[in-house]
Amino acid sequence: MVIDTVLHAGTEHPNLWWVFIPSLLSFIFGVGVGLYSDQLRRLTQSDSDISTE
Repeated sequence: MVIDTVLHAGTEHPNLWWVFIPSLLSFIFGVGVGLYSDQLRRLTQSDSDISTE
């Protein structure tokens, strides 16, 4: 009983792709935001905020 519970990963779920694809896309989006966070911050700041740094 315990081994069955530990090994259960939900792979027999018929709509597993509906969980996997959005999770993968949100992970990739988060990595992209993290990589370009400095550039995104510069785009959202006004010129006066940039000159004070």
